[in-house]
Amino acid sequence: MLEGMGPALCLLSAACFGAMAVFGKLAYAAGVSPAALLLVRFGLAAAVLATLLLLRPGLRRGPSPAAPEPRLGPSPAVPASRPGRASAGVLGTALGLGAIGYAAQASLYFSALERMDASLLSLVFYTYPLLVTVGAVLLGRDRPTAGRVAALAAACGGTLLVLLGAGGPDVDPLGALLAFGASMTYTVYILVSDTVVHRLPPVVLSALVMTGATATLAVRALLTGGVDLGFGVRGWAWLACIAVVSTVVAMLTFFAGLRRTGPSTAAILSTFEPVVTTALAALTLTESLTPVQLAGGLLVLSAAAVLQVRPGAAARVRITGSTGATTPGTRRRPPRPEGGPPSDRGGTRPRPALGRRERPVPARRPTA
Repeated sequence: MLEGMGPALCLLSAACFGAMAVFGKLAYAAGVSPAALLLVRFGLAAAVLATLLLLRPGLRRGPSPAAPEPRLGPSPAVPASRPGRASAGVLGTALGLGAIGYAAQASLYFSALERMDASLLSLVFYTYPLLVTVGAVLLGRDRPTAGRVAALAAACGGTLLVLLGAGGPDVDPLGALLAFGASMTYTVYILVSDTVVHRLPPVVLSALVMTGATATLAVRALLTGGVDLGFGVRGWAWLACIAVVSTVVAMLTFFAGLRRTGPSTAAILSTFEPVVTTALAALTLTESLTPVQLAGGLLVLSAAAVLQVRPGAAARVRITGSTGATTPGTRRRPPRPEGGPPSDRGGTRPRPALGRRERPVPARRPTA
């Protein structure tokens, strides 16, 4: 019954992720500190995911390759997780991704949220798909093309318009620096997690990432004298929204949509996320962007969408833990068509030798 709802599920996921910055602003207004927000968000999300894994043992395994679900898009099926138990190194890497990478990224993101508008932060942070593309090229995991170079140039110009086009108060330099730091940290997180994403089921990997981040933030709280949890019911309600709606629900609906649409379609639909943030911020926080900033934001989002499209390339899978989102992916060889070798970005190349695996290519995820 849900086969035709893939795009709707992806859009719902983007909307949940996009609401996180607004929930964060409302939590701050209710007296919640950034340290308390992060600790409760990751701790509650980890507890919910652990409960799901206990109640639904099937989530501990990847989708069965014997019975793939129908998809609306042309992308190949999502590769299943490898059978058997994960090694201690893989589990340690997953925990480290949360303890080091995701904890740092989220700390920078919510620190920036204290100093700048939610809508502006969402546009600055959404430069991470572009940074992932650059990183993948530098690491030899991807190839530069004329279209991608043009998209990156457009994105750089759009980012400048977003930062310099403010008609009201000037952009907080430290806030903008923190936002770019969050984007760069998330880029590194995606590229590193590319080494384990295909070895663990998505919900298991997300639960480990959340657990690792919770451990780091708990240790930091102990070393800095603890966090103040004495805020009122309103503060707890907004924290529950961040942890449940913008983390757990956003992640699960993305996976459900991903399996029905394919990675490329899901990633492009995820560009709806900053649009939701901007709209909700305008409705609830009376924030607004100038026409110049809106034009810059459109350039950034268009470039991000263009960079998701890989005609003739193999599929990518992303897994997220955020504010939103997702993240790394792997490349999977499509079946050889009759009459010739598989295409590769508009050209042809010989099929890799038997037993050799192509290098993984990171996918783009929605937000923090």
